[in-house]
Amino acid sequence: MIDETWSDDPLDTPGAGPAGGPVAAPGGEPGYLAALNPQQREAALALDGPVLVLAGAGTGKTRVLTTRLAHLLYTGRARPGQVLAVTFTNKAATEMRERVAALLQVPVEGLWLGTFHALAARILRRHAEEVGLTSDFTILDTDDQLRLVKQLLEAHGVDAKRWPARLVLSVIERWKDKGLRPEKLKPDDAGDIAGGRMLELYRDYQDRLRTLNACDFGDLLLHNLTLFEKAYDTEDGPRRFPILEDWQRRFRYVLVDEYQDTNQAQYLWLRYLAQGHRNLCCVGDEDQSIYGWRGAEIGNILRFETDFPGARVIRLEQNYRSTRHILSAASGLIANNQGRLGKTLFTEGDGGEPIIVRTLWDSEEEARWVGEEIEALQRDGVPGSEIAVLVRAGFQMRAFEERFVQIGLPYRVVGGPRFYERREIRDALAYLRVIVSPTNDLAFERIVNVPKRGLGPTALQAMHTTARALEVPLAEAAARLAETDELKPKPRKTVAALMGDFARWRSMIDRVPHWELAETVLDESGYTAMWQAEKSPDAQGRLENLKELVNAMREFDDLRGFLEHVSLVMETTTDQGRDVATLMTLHGAKGLEFAHVFLPGWEEGVFPNQRSLDETGLSGLEEERRLAYVGLTRAKVRAYVSNVANRQIHGQWQSCIPSRFLEELPEASVETVAEPGLGGFEEPAAAPFPFKAPPQTGFMRRTKPVTIEGSAYEVEARPRPDKPFGEGERVFHRKFGYGTVLRTDNDKLTVAFDHAGEKKVMDSFVVPADQAG
Repeated sequence: MIDETWSDDPLDTPGAGPAGGPVAAPGGEPGYLAALNPQQREAALALDGPVLVLAGAGTGKTRVLTTRLAHLLYTGRARPGQVLAVTFTNKAATEMRERVAALLQVPVEGLWLGTFHALAARILRRHAEEVGLTSDFTILDTDDQLRLVKQLLEAHGVDAKRWPARLVLSVIERWKDKGLRPEKLKPDDAGDIAGGRMLELYRDYQDRLRTLNACDFGDLLLHNLTLFEKAYDTEDGPRRFPILEDWQRRFRYVLVDEYQDTNQAQYLWLRYLAQGHRNLCCVGDEDQSIYGWRGAEIGNILRFETDFPGARVIRLEQNYRSTRHILSAASGLIANNQGRLGKTLFTEGDGGEPIIVRTLWDSEEEARWVGEEIEALQRDGVPGSEIAVLVRAGFQMRAFEERFVQIGLPYRVVGGPRFYERREIRDALAYLRVIVSPTNDLAFERIVNVPKRGLGPTALQAMHTTARALEVPLAEAAARLAETDELKPKPRKTVAALMGDFARWRSMIDRVPHWELAETVLDESGYTAMWQAEKSPDAQGRLENLKELVNAMREFDDLRGFLEHVSLVMETTTDQGRDVATLMTLHGAKGLEFAHVFLPGWEEGVFPNQRSLDETGLSGLEEERRLAYVGLTRAKVRAYVSNVANRQIHGQWQSCIPSRFLEELPEASVETVAEPGLGGFEEPAAAPFPFKAPPQTGFMRRTKPVTIEGSAYEVEARPRPDKPFGEGERVFHRKFGYGTVLRTDNDKLTVAFDHAGEKKVMDSFVVPADQAG
């Protein structure tokens, strides 16, 4: 039970430490200090004033945090209720609480230890009336928030198809992440979103929340900031901020984990609370700041010494996780970033094996190689739980899942469902199953109103009633209802159109390739348009997964064969225990470690992700490089990096340029392996078998060069030029535009593009500038 009572005596008076305590080491100091290296010890004992602990990957930051917290309590510097310790996850908070208790060898109660939102909620419940709420306010989940936004869009006459509720909500959330209340914004701060009425919607959204006595997660911190900024005039002195001053007196020490991941609102919240005693300790690593897409501000950690004058910066650089080769490669890579405070990781362990960098023909060959390597490791006694495959984007998982199932390799997907279990894939498969088998009621019921067609519970109930009465499948019942007056005119017309679509698609089974049929269904049903309109962070990933699904279908003779394969894959049970390999995204892997780590897909446009570069420029590139750094430093024994020379996109083979990150790895720590004829920048040979040109219309089929999934990277390979390009020659590249050749290296060019900067490209991807058209 957490003690939330206020102390009657002034909080400036230190209290006694917990009863009992750790056994003292020789010299009279607590035994828990003996396990620390000099830098860790310095960080744990630097209790007064602002302190920034730059903790590199695998340097024991959690040990430092817990030891520091335990030392504050053991020495009586503070009572548990006078320490505010902030983590980013409930799991981390629980682990810290348990480790502090283990160090002190007594239970610790009354700590203000938890996530930003949990701690902010505790503060808000004590002052809810100050922001128009009562202490029993509710916290809305995403579904409730969306429902509320949709009501407001309708009330304001905003076209919800053009401005989806998720887009409007995401704008509101970003404002809250920045600590911006409606009164701090100007009408044009959101541009033309929602027809220029975004600010009005935000105000009404907040008013509606107060009426409901509710708040969302962003409000927890935003309302705290409102409380802290509440000022009152005094007769004989400056304005006072009584609520803030009370909390500043209460918390003598503030500790923060993962400081590099804080957003602007979290930064302001911490800054307010730490201004009382100024005993703020932030632990973080600017090289592992990989969540800019969800509001994290790397500038918070980069400007710490400016924000808190007199701050001490302590670097934890001794790594206890990885070999010297891994650390050398990771350090060499991240050194190319400009936005960092700088540190150099080292280890007293052995050098280990160099990082393997392997170039393969395509993603299927890549998956085959990874599978073989994992099997070899397991034969050598490496447990599956010590092996991970970390991908940049979810669409990459399909090839690995298919291969692992084929060879019977137990695996688990962490942070999301398996490929064929994802919502968008299940929806697409349901459409295809209804086409092949009109009697599949479960599939029909799943997609009859997806995307939304205005067929609500009443229409569906009528279908079920008719199906039972006539003893026919749901699809046939729907077709019959479309010919009667059982349904109202609008849903009847919708059902008739849908059943007409299914009849037309069914007639195409024997006339067009099954993957083309799938593209047609996804386009004409409005399903891909639904995800295009969706502005949630995972919408683009779902579209990429749909493209990957269509790509997978090409490997089968017909639609029925593909659906049977999927059923078998989904029915395959794998050991979900500890001894299975892990498949997950790089973002989900932060904080984890494995003996052997496979990092596939290191190609331009995939990693670094071109969409990230296009949207955020240099800052996006640096975050992608930090993500690569995180991937490498997950490995304890060996890292395996791979890239492919070709990717098959909608039946077209596309040449892939190796990731620029590969060139940034120090040669001394890398062992490069390439298949015959697949050197790092060699031009790929022709496709090993003929392929159809992509269809000409629709979202799933484009007339322009096909994009690599997960990016906006577009290139179109041409035949080798008749004569080599020379230095200083002007050229044109379809993606990067016009530029000047700086250097040549056989078929590889270094070009200074007018708008895209300096890049390495294949000579078959450019033409002389005067031939561009």
